Amino acid sequence: MMQTAEKDNKETVAAFIEAFWNDSDLDCADRFLSDDYAELSYQSKEGLKQFAATILGAFPDKRYTVEEMIGQGDKVLVRMTVKGTHLGMFFGTAPTGRTIDVTLYRQYRVAGGKITEHRGWIDMVTMWRQIRGE
Repeated sequence: MMQTAEKDNKETVAAFIEAFWNDSDLDCADRFLSDDYAELSYQSKEGLKQFAATILGAFPDKRYTVEEMIGQGDKVLVRMTVKGTHLGMFFGTAPTGRTIDVTLYRQYRVAGGKITEHRGWIDMVTMWRQIRGE
């Protein structure tokens, strides 16, 4: 029983990553995230959408690739890479045309087929080095 739930949770998270981060369907957040969703990295559901829009504007060709996904109970841990070309403003930095290839981790909690909680970490040090061409 537990393995089925963990598999379903992983499928939910994978579908969300594909729709929200790769297809840039920011409104899909309302479909995937629970009403009591807790966003622990970007303050709120709206904050998450704003960050995703910032990334899309700065790296319009961005692509997130799931490298590893572990389901345990109601938690799903994901290791991903994001690759893209810096073609738009990014936190005050004008486009450089340089490419990024950065690792990020995300932890989701899933209940009843909805994502109820998210926290994430992205290697911003490496990202800024790549943007600056260091």
